[in-house]
This record gives sequence, structure tokens and C-alpha cells, in this order.
Amino acid sequence: MTKDVNPARTAGGEDGRGTPVGRRVVLGMLAAGAAGVAAAPFLQSAYDNTLGAAAQQDPTGLSGLLPGGGGFRYYSVTGSVPEKTERTYRLTIDGLVRHRTSYRLADLRHLPQTRLVRDVQCVTGWRVPGTPFEGVRLAALLDAAGVRPEAKAVRFTCFDGAYSESLTLEQARRDDVLVALRMQDKPLTHAHGGPVRLYAAPMYFYKSAKWLSGITVTDHVQPGYWENRGYDIDAWVGRSNGRDDAPTT
Repeated sequence: MTKDVNPARTAGGEDGRGTPVGRRVVLGMLAAGAAGVAAAPFLQSAYDNTLGAAAQQDPTGLSGLLPGGGGFRYYSVTGSVPEKTERTYRLTIDGLVRHRTSYRLADLRHLPQTRLVRDVQCVTGWRVPGTPFEGVRLAALLDAAGVRPEAKAVRFTCFDGAYSESLTLEQARRDDVLVALRMQDKPLTHAHGGPVRLYAAPMYFYKSAKWLSGITVTDHVQPGYWENRGYDIDAWVGRSNGRDDAPTT
């Protein structure tokens, strides 16, 4: 024969003879749990912002070992990175183009947007599955600028003043390479390289340059910051850097 037990009056014993728990205590526990759920996004955001800021001031790089929101790690190659706002941000496209162009953040938002959901794979080993990115296809910006026939590659510079990356022109024109404005269905935060970053979906994440400020069309590939320190220029996930990770597609 079984006996029904009122969980509002007992706790701790399978047979219902545990320590009595009052109704107010139970209601208080439920309220505290609900408050924790409601506060979680704000606490996670505060943690991410704090960790991102710490990474920018960390010359050792050890802060990059700590997981942030969703398993991301935060890296910066400079002591600090200035923040750009709606008013101050500009993205310049120049080099071997017919029309040198400068985009404000509002200009980029008004262009057709593409949303991709892929895994993010870092060459150091961590992976964040099913991450949405949204932005303007890089190919569309290159077409609008009018790439000259002698062009072979694209170089990316960042407003941290140090980071750079490159893609061949063929790679840059892929449908899964974006000038990204949103990540995880929210505007890109400063810690994640906002307000605008490059997103090269099929490549290791170091190719997706944060804090993007310049796109220069060139006649040859110019190795980026990490390529000059030993990383592969063609950084296909699972087919470069001596790694065999599963593709991000």
C-alpha cells in the first residue's frame, strides 16, 4: 500500500517522514528559483562583459582559457580596444575597387541580411555548436565597390589597431562569408568583436576578424596576424593547422 505525501509539508525522506517544511518556506524557494531564472540572462551578460574587458587588459592571454557565455573564449592581441558607437563606427572598402566606399552602421543594417547557423570552431580546440550569425554577404559589398580585374585577394583590418586577416577573392565571394552585425540573434557586443566583425563560417574562428574597420582589395594574399605567427593561411576547419575537426557546416 502506498501513501500520498504532500511535498509542501515534508522534505528529505522517501517515506514522507522527513523534516517538516512550512508553506512559506516552499513559496520562498519557488520565488527564489523564479528570480534566479529571470536574472540569469543579466548575470551572464555581466559576466561576459567583465570577462571580455579582462581579456583586453590581460597580457598573458590566460583569460582566454576561461569559458564565457555559451562556451566562447575571449581573446585580444592588444592591451585595450576602443568601443565604437552608432555615431562613430565606419567600415571602409578600398584598394583595387572602382568605388571607394564608407559604410555607417545604419547603412549596413539597411542592406539585405543573411542568417547562418553553423558551429564555431576555434583552432585551439573549443567548439560552440549551432551559433547564429547574421549580416551582409561580403560578396555583395565587393560587388557594390566594383572589384578591378587584377584583384586576387581581400585584406581585413580592425579598429584595435593590430589585428588583420586575408582571404582569396574566391573565398571572400562565398555565400557563407559575412560582414556580421548580429550573433545569437542579438547585436554583436564589443567583447564579441562588435559592432561589426567578419564571419568566415567554414574556417577556424581566427579568420573571423573582430572589430572590423577596413576591407582592402589587393593583388595577392597578405598573411594576417596569426598567419605571421605560424597558423595556416587557408584555415578550413578539419583540413588545416594539423587538426581533423568535423566541418562546421
